[in-house]
Amino acid sequence: MASKKEIKETGATFTPKGLAEFLSIKLSSRISEGPIKILDPACGDGELLLAIGKILVSKGIDFKLVGYDANDEYLDKAKERLNKEGILSYDLIHNDFLDAIELSTVQMSLDFNGTKPNDSSINGTFDLIIANPPYVRTQLLGAEYAQRLSRKFNLKGRVDLYYPFLVAMTECLRTGGNIGVITSNRYLTTKSGESIRKFLSENYEILEVIDLGDTKIFEAAVLPAIFIGRKNRSTLPSKAAFTKIYEELNGYNGEIQSANDVFEILNNEAPGYFQSKAKKYKKSTGYLKYTVSSTSTWKMFSEAETDWVRRVENGALFKIKDLFKVRVGIKTTADKVFISDSWNRLSKEIPENEILKDLISQENIQKWAIGDNLQLKVLYPHTVINGKRSTVDLRDFPMALKYLKGNEEILKARKYVIDAGREWFEIWVPQNPEYWSLPKLIFPDISPNPRFCFDKHGRIVNGNCYWIVALEDQEIDLLYLIEGIGNSKLMTKYHDLVFNNKLYSGRRRYFSQFVENYPIPNPDSASSKEIIKIVKKLNANTFPEEKEILEKQLEINVANSFGVEPVLNLD
Repeated sequence: MASKKEIKETGATFTPKGLAEFLSIKLSSRISEGPIKILDPACGDGELLLAIGKILVSKGIDFKLVGYDANDEYLDKAKERLNKEGILSYDLIHNDFLDAIELSTVQMSLDFNGTKPNDSSINGTFDLIIANPPYVRTQLLGAEYAQRLSRKFNLKGRVDLYYPFLVAMTECLRTGGNIGVITSNRYLTTKSGESIRKFLSENYEILEVIDLGDTKIFEAAVLPAIFIGRKNRSTLPSKAAFTKIYEELNGYNGEIQSANDVFEILNNEAPGYFQSKAKKYKKSTGYLKYTVSSTSTWKMFSEAETDWVRRVENGALFKIKDLFKVRVGIKTTADKVFISDSWNRLSKEIPENEILKDLISQENIQKWAIGDNLQLKVLYPHTVINGKRSTVDLRDFPMALKYLKGNEEILKARKYVIDAGREWFEIWVPQNPEYWSLPKLIFPDISPNPRFCFDKHGRIVNGNCYWIVALEDQEIDLLYLIEGIGNSKLMTKYHDLVFNNKLYSGRRRYFSQFVENYPIPNPDSASSKEIIKIVKKLNANTFPEEKEILEKQLEINVANSFGVEPVLNLD
């Protein structure tokens, strides 16, 4: 078993036996005769090869297993395990699969412009691929290796190692061959996963997607997903089976089926709520509707949910991004220097109050309100001069200058700041200082439930939050409308269906790319005007009993504004 250090540095996340058996059953059901050649490009100790091999032996199908791994100790273990089970038709290769594969053209890259056959000995030769490639950012693999991968696969920016593995595996698979691959689920919904979604839709008939979310089936902090597909180019829109299993902590008290573990839930065809030991899981089934070459997020729909989403979107007048920019908060890249809740504990180097600003962070934000625990302040050395963002003149703030000088070594270590032509004491992402004094809507990046709140006190927003600013007075009521819509159960249901992005323990991500695509109804409708009135009351720190009444009224008016039924409870 890989150590925690190995997992972090190499992405080695060995496949649990139950998951290997589940994926092998799925793939073997598509095999009726041999001989068949099977590849695992990062086989580790052989769990996936062992699982698929045992099933094919029991079915009497002739096969050969091929496994690659750069770690010879893992391969020795895999060989021992296969021999012990009497599986002798295998070839275990001590090599980095990404080095071994020859790409047919430079286009066979993360640009995903297509492939052409070449003379590589392994390209297009496998009938089936079963894989759990490493999950690690290429930047963490060492400069030399990362640069070599970048050149070979034309990688750009922050890319996970399983991206080039998907490309290389596709190159090895024959047309009509099947693939079952376990990866991080990030590519399903993130902007950085657009190229992967496009590539998979262009090169595969997608058979099934299984999002295992926060089930914690790996020792590493990985949110896994399974992709099953058949290599076959098509231009036609299609749909595939989609399953999600997430730990649910929402107070559900209905029928619950018992299960020994998550793998038993996986193998149970029925959706519903399950309990395994002290944890409850919700299993949802539906389908992925996708268009070839589309970069849209992958989400799960039932027929009824598809119709509901369509009705909500048809009832909208615009999306948030049509009128507003959703901005991330400040990014200092040296929080221990710039941000503190105890500046007054500095003995003689307390920066001047004029340069210490109140900072709203995710822990301060409540639904409808900023909390009272505003202890955080940020040393903010930015201002506006002649309409342009600039740094303050630190000669006007001698105590701040002394403090920053005391941390000069740390701040100058941020070489990217210097290389960008910036002052060594600057915040890396300070945003526009002029905007902080304007009315703004703020919400945290990660939260179990929506927490949109309003700020009129000129506070700065931390980088674990997002914000929308009203640049004109007439936009303020629009922000109140967005606040009401964003905090509603209806929009939470829409968020879950369309963006499909829960983390551990039911926490949601509120990326700008999600929230900016929220549909918003006509602000001039009677229901929208009522929403604005209700939100202003909710923002005024009402009593709990009154708040409960107002929130029920809000849900009714939000539903009326879109022309759908109120969402009073979330499953």
